[in-house]
Order: sequence, then structure tokens, then C-alpha cells
Amino acid sequence: MRRWLALWLLFAVSVVVADELPRAAPFPGGLAVVALDTTSPVAPQAYFQNERVMVVRRGETWHALVGLPLALPAGEHELVVREGAVERRQRFTVGTKEYGVQRITLRNKRMVNPHPEDLKRIAEEATTIRAAFRRWSDVPTPPLSFALPVEGPISGVFGTRRFFNEQERQPHSGVDIAAPRGTPVRAPAPGVVIAVGDYFFNGLTVFLDHGQGLISMYNHLDRIAVEPGARVERGEVIGAVGATGRVTGPHLHWTVSLNNVRVDPLLFVGEDLARSVAHRNEAGKSDRKP
Repeated sequence: MRRWLALWLLFAVSVVVADELPRAAPFPGGLAVVALDTTSPVAPQAYFQNERVMVVRRGETWHALVGLPLALPAGEHELVVREGAVERRQRFTVGTKEYGVQRITLRNKRMVNPHPEDLKRIAEEATTIRAAFRRWSDVPTPPLSFALPVEGPISGVFGTRRFFNEQERQPHSGVDIAAPRGTPVRAPAPGVVIAVGDYFFNGLTVFLDHGQGLISMYNHLDRIAVEPGARVERGEVIGAVGATGRVTGPHLHWTVSLNNVRVDPLLFVGEDLARSVAHRNEAGKSDRKP
């Protein structure tokens, strides 16, 4: 009887179903939704480029949600799928996407060409940031539908090639939302605060862990309203919009990372909200600053 009950509980935990999958966008900077070839009631493990990826169930099918790096070449790629001692490979296709260009002029030239003491600080902060993005927590049903963390027009889209004072830097790793200083920033989904800090480029920052390698980051805050280890619910205030770090004005920079790969946050907000954001942005398009 006890053995039967233990097996039933294992099955019940294993078949929890994801409410809604994010939009598939199988191109660099997007995410692939790969239906796994298994009928197991227990979730398999999947890996891409040596990083574990999220696996959730929808209906009778397990799906791997794979974050795709901006530098990933188009073509055939493969997941390593493990079920107990059995390991196999499953292929999927990645397409192409062209991203735009954004040119930004900064008065503070140290934010373009940091001083030697700045570079030491930046290197130390990079270690903390990498650790946050590589975090993995075994959450059976991570939230896959996000709200916007703040209301406002999109002033910087994901993936654009960025030139600061005509010098090319890393592509934009998130979405910028313009809003007045002090506007509340809210958790777009349940999560755990895994780190907060004040960073050279990112300014005042909060990291949230949503489970299974899904991490979100909120930069340039004016203040931080949470502490590491705190559990936050969707809509809970985690800080306020500011202009700290490398900015030209108040805004929120919002990053979403999946299997340690930065992907477009708007893939998680649902089609209706994404269309609404695009419509509002097009209607009020101007030379907004990031």
C-alpha cells in the first residue's frame, strides 16, 4: 500500500501541466519549443550546449523550452535528452532573424570607455551576474506567462546592435521600457529574489529566479524594495524606475534568461499583450532614449 501511494504521488507530481507555453521563436535570440519523443510520466532531463534546459508538460507531451543565443548559427541543432541511464539526441531547426541598429550618445564617456579601476569593478560584478544567470532550481511548473513589469512605451527592443558614441558594443540583451523616475516596478511572475546590487553598467539591479533556469533581471532602478531570499508574487513591487548605471534617462531595462541564454522578454507576455505593446509603441513612436 505504501509503495503504491509513493508511486502515485510521484506520478501526480510528474504530470503537472504547464498552463501556457511561451511563443515559439526558433531563431537566434528566441526560443525553441521542442516536443520530446517520450511517453514517460516522469520528466526527462534535456541539455543544450551543456546547459540544462526547462522541461514542462502540455497535454500528454513533454516539451523542452530552449533559449537560443544571439550568436547561434541557423541550421540543425540537437538536444541531449536523458531518461534515467538512457541518453539520446533529438534534433531541431533554427532559422534566421535580422535585428536593427541603435545609436546612443552618452555624455559620461566612462560608460563607453571605462577607466582601469572601473574595469576591475566590472570584472568582479560580471562574476556575480554570471552566477545569477546560471542558477537552476527544480520547480515543477515554472511560470511561463509574464505581465509587463512596468507600464510605458518600449524605448529599446531586444537584439539590436548597439553603438555608444559610435563605438559598437554587445547587442541589446533585453527590453527597455520608458517610464518616469519612481514608477513602481512589479514582478511579472512569481519568483525568488536571488541577488540585488549596484553595478557599474546596470545600476541598481534585482534578479528573480522563476525556476528551471528562467531568470529575470531589472536594471537602472532608483530604489530596491526587496531583499535576497524573498519570495515575490506576480504584481508585487520589487523597486522603482530610475536612471542609475549606463543610461540617458529614466527607464527600466528588463532581461529574461533561459538556460543561461538571454532571450526576448516579450516572448513570455502572451500574444495579445505583445500585440497591444507593439500597437501602442507604433502609435507613439518617437526618438525615445533608452
